[in-house]
Amino acid sequence: MGLADSAETGRQATGLCGYHTGLAAEDGVASDYARRGYPLVARRWRGQSGEIDLVMQNGDGVILVEVKKSRSFARAADRLSQRQIRRLMQAAEEFLGTQPHGSLTDVRFDVALVNAYGDIKVIENALC
Repeated sequence: MGLADSAETGRQATGLCGYHTGLAAEDGVASDYARRGYPLVARRWRGQSGEIDLVMQNGDGVILVEVKKSRSFARAADRLSQRQIRRLMQAAEEFLGTQPHGSLTDVRFDVALVNAYGDIKVIENALC
């Protein structure tokens, strides 16, 4: 195995670790919402424009949740870029198109921050 192969293997391992860390963060956030009475509708819903991490039921409406994990809440919040917000909004339009009431569906955009200890901080209506 050459140096380039070793570096590629290291990147793959790091990417796989990040993937599983992200899944664990989403699991924790989904459980937190469920405990508060919001059941999971979809996880990692993917449209042509992008992905919505979690879709939770809120009565007749939905809560679209972007999950961000990092060492601290502040670092997690910093990881949400304007480009991601645009993609999330476009994906939300696509998702709402699949709902019985379409764009008239009651919707809320939350951002759930997860720190290194697995603590969760939810910012409701973060993307108004």
